[in-house]
Amino acid sequence: MTELNLLYTDVEDDLRRTVRDLLEDRLGPSAVIAMYDGDRTIVEPLWRALAENLGLASLLIPEAEGGSGASAREAATVCEELGRAAAPVPFLTSAVVATIAVTGSGHQVVADLAAGVTTAALAVPFATAPYGPVPSLAATEGTVTGSVSSVAGALEADVLLIPVDEADGLAIYAVPVSEATVAAVPSLDMSRQLADIVLDAAPGSRVRGDAAASVRAALLAGAAMLASEQVGVASWCLAGTVDYLRERRQFGRPVGSFQALKHRLADLYVSVESGTATARYAAAALAADDSDAEVATAIAASYCSNLAVTAAEEALQLHGGIGMTWEHPVHLYLKRAKAAQLALGHPGEHRGRLADLVDLPYEATDAGKSR
Repeated sequence: MTELNLLYTDVEDDLRRTVRDLLEDRLGPSAVIAMYDGDRTIVEPLWRALAENLGLASLLIPEAEGGSGASAREAATVCEELGRAAAPVPFLTSAVVATIAVTGSGHQVVADLAAGVTTAALAVPFATAPYGPVPSLAATEGTVTGSVSSVAGALEADVLLIPVDEADGLAIYAVPVSEATVAAVPSLDMSRQLADIVLDAAPGSRVRGDAAASVRAALLAGAAMLASEQVGVASWCLAGTVDYLRERRQFGRPVGSFQALKHRLADLYVSVESGTATARYAAAALAADDSDAEVATAIAASYCSNLAVTAAEEALQLHGGIGMTWEHPVHLYLKRAKAAQLALGHPGEHRGRLADLVDLPYEATDAGKSR
């Protein structure tokens, strides 16, 4: 295990400011709320601005393959800002999970991802954890047949990356979305809407064989980056609630001056800071290819999943009646938090994996809670 620096670098701070400025300029809560009525017009231009103008699509692709050659630390910083804005863009699904699954394969799809002209999605259920079996389809003479449910990022994708079961192990095939049937699924979090995919002898190209390790690495990185996104959600909930309680007055004084609310906010602040540390640890460990990367990811994924939900629930309650309205953005963060809690493995799965890694006894209930 190497000594990891969890502090943000100047490069990461500059990247954060750049992403935040763009999101504040182009994305308001009303645009995200409109997605619940079926208006997804904000997604494409916003993603183009992030992917092409800022080059975020190529962030994790090595320079030798046309990318930026950045690390999980920079990607985690981006995810924090996307979580803070509840941004409806496929950065996590395309620029992290799908990209890591194919990087190093030498396939054209990598160059297209690096150029920002292609968006991809790894065709596995969004609930798939990095530790268990990966659902796979069948391929025959260059065509893929089968179905996958609840895939994140498929609606925004140009290319689907399909795990395929071959005689010598798992492979990945690239199938154009035009060759598949992609049906949107009503989702709790419509800013990251899921979709069902059906392939009927769809022509595809083999990206890589012996892909089990690549898919697992992609899902592991996705879980770690999702933890940073959840920290962004929790940070917005805390900051927004503090601002509101400073302004809201009752009995002639700001509501935030009441001792009981101060205690709740103090507890939430400590939790958010703890979550930030665990997410940074996971990102730094992945960036350094540290031997504890899987342990760090399991800690971050289990802690930050619950942190985001707790922070959103506190924000909703402490905003009072206005927090229950459709026009106020609190519900966007609660939905993002609740949906993300089950993404890439629920907290119980991550705690179970952590127990295995550090050799501790663990028994999970159906709800994923330890005993």
